[in-house]
Amino acid sequence: MEQEPSTPPPDSKPDADTAVPQEEATDAVAVSKDARTMALLSHLLGVFTSFLVPLIIYIIKKDEDKFIEDQSKEALNFQITIMIGWFAAFALSFIVIGVILMPVLVIGNFVFGILAALKSNEGIAYRYPCTIRLVK
Repeated sequence: MEQEPSTPPPDSKPDADTAVPQEEATDAVAVSKDARTMALLSHLLGVFTSFLVPLIIYIIKKDEDKFIEDQSKEALNFQITIMIGWFAAFALSFIVIGVILMPVLVIGNFVFGILAALKSNEGIAYRYPCTIRLVK
């Protein structure tokens, strides 16, 4: 005689070892390793070369992959915004406000560039805060 599998009562919770793990929802879309690497380079090298490397990557790779196009455009826009910030800081340095603004620009560029590089390496599209999006 066969035994029927026992079902737990409706008010009981499943044990931790018998529970089926739920898949986590992530923002990551299936992005190729090459696309993630190019996006990482666009963000990371933008920290050290300003807008030049993100511009080169955008021009060369924009037709190959949508993720590369999006992230290199985002890095390019952020570096253009940082450059505008440098011009403003230089102009305001005559009244001391720019001297305070310059370290903020350096630290912000470094921190947000690293965060963007890490996120894009995971395949997650990163959006910089306070960025003027000139390249659309």
